[in-house]
Amino acid sequence: MTRSARIAWAGALLLLLIGSVAGATGNRGGGSAQLAAQLADARFATAAYATDLEAAKAAGYSLQITPNMPGMGFHFLNPSIGGEFDVTKPPILVYVKRGSDWQLAALEWVFTERPKKKPLKGARYGSFPAACHYADGSFVPAGAEADCAPTNGGAAFTFWHPRLVTLHVWLWYPNPDGLYASTNPLVAPLTG
Repeated sequence: MTRSARIAWAGALLLLLIGSVAGATGNRGGGSAQLAAQLADARFATAAYATDLEAAKAAGYSLQITPNMPGMGFHFLNPSIGGEFDVTKPPILVYVKRGSDWQLAALEWVFTERPKKKPLKGARYGSFPAACHYADGSFVPAGAEADCAPTNGGAAFTFWHPRLVTLHVWLWYPNPDGLYASTNPLVAPLTG
């Protein structure tokens, strides 16, 4: 069994155990068997990228869309993933970095409007302003694509998006603020 498969199995078992305990104690954070299964599916689907950013880039997550954001990390977009919510295909992977080592911390989905039905039990949403994104991962809030400069600090414009509703899932890094919190105080030393 590969290292990634062992990590995924261990994580899946941990999630099932946590889900069982949370359900038994009435934890509102969501302990249902369905949520545990969805999170296990997401973990298996992203296990190959847990400590291998190059593997994630080769799989399409090659567009860095943010700098190192405090309490979050670096966001990498796979522009070929879109459409309906699929727990096994997050469009954005959020990484933290220590020295030359990268670690997957969270998965992220974005929506142009708040979903009518939560895709994951207990999901909480954040938001991201309409923005121009540039080749170096920088972004500048802007109400319309026409407001985007062709470059930002020498980096070429890559794309614009409207205001977005965000869903972070801290699947690969524990978060005392909750599975769906927008930020994570435990990654602060790596993102500050």
